[in-house]
Amino acid sequence: MTRFIPVLCALCLASSAFADEDPVAEAIVDYMDFATYEAGILLPAQLEKDVFEAAMFVDTRDAEQFQAGHIPGAVHIEWREVPARLDEIPETGMVVFYCNTGTLSSQATFAARLLGRENVVVLQTGLRGWQETAAYKP
Repeated sequence: MTRFIPVLCALCLASSAFADEDPVAEAIVDYMDFATYEAGILLPAQLEKDVFEAAMFVDTRDAEQFQAGHIPGAVHIEWREVPARLDEIPETGMVVFYCNTGTLSSQATFAARLLGRENVVVLQTGLRGWQETAAYKP
């Protein structure tokens, strides 16, 4: 464990030097410096009827999982396709990304937010959480 600390320190120093040379890395660092703890997160309990009806839901799982079942009205954009299909994601209104648990959709949300879609949030606990604790289910 004590050998891990120097390596971690070196990586931190290298990442800030790297950010000075790479505009993508710099954008990530800038975003991370100013993002609030709750930025981009929505809990299933917050999905009341009015919120549900106003939001666009994007299922970020693979096609097979989407076909097996999804939140009603959701569109399918696999998590790794978000940057290439950014034009399909509205710039206004709430857009909720979800997967099974929130892990892959968190990555998709992060990418979309870095690419300028500040209206995109991740459904924390994903489809499973929505099925168990959503305030509203049509």
